[in-house]
Amino acid sequence: MRLIAFITEAAPIGQILTHIGEPPRPPPIAPARGPPAWDDAPEPAPDWDDFAQPEPEFEFDQRVAW
Repeated sequence: MRLIAFITEAAPIGQILTHIGEPPRPPPIAPARGPPAWDDAPEPAPDWDDFAQPEPEFEFDQRVAW
């Protein structure tokens, strides 16, 4: 495939698209969706702390033995 032309004017682009059966205008943009419906959740939200770290059950040796 080789680039043979670079068209920047709107009128010729519209004519080319119409000739090949494509609409000359882009499709309309759909409206944005709303946020998720968290109020309609079937279960209550958990009450744990996302940033809390559990206490280690045992001492972990972090030295590297190569």
